[in-house]
Amino acid sequence: MSAPRLVGINHVALEVGDIDEALAFYGALFELDLRGRASGMAFVDMGDQFIALAEGRTQPPDRHRHFGLVVDDKSAVRAALEREGVQIAPGRGLDFRDPWGNLIQIVQYDEIQFTKSDAVLDAMGLELGKTERALAELRAKGVETG
Repeated sequence: MSAPRLVGINHVALEVGDIDEALAFYGALFELDLRGRASGMAFVDMGDQFIALAEGRTQPPDRHRHFGLVVDDKSAVRAALEREGVQIAPGRGLDFRDPWGNLIQIVQYDEIQFTKSDAVLDAMGLELGKTERALAELRAKGVETG
């Protein structure tokens, strides 16, 4: 019997101190589509994936654990971070910590091999392309793009 294959990520759960504060913080940086709320949680849609914000941060900021968010316009995120006074980590990338110590890396959709189906992009109202480098990475994995 072969081992099951990883297909993707359905969601990421982030611990935050307060749900309303987290929605306000992330809402100042990104256009949020709130899927719903439950006791101590909020769910923010990202097309066919979502982020779960869970109230009750229990540990100090992590040194290396992080996650990457894919955006349509990285420069607009940088401008929003600067406008909101959020410290951007030094280096080539666009990394920052939220008020609860979660480390977030921002990457732009057209520059990476991650891809959404045309149906998902259409539902999100997005028309996004890929750089030649990202297309080459996809082709090297046998993924044909339109």
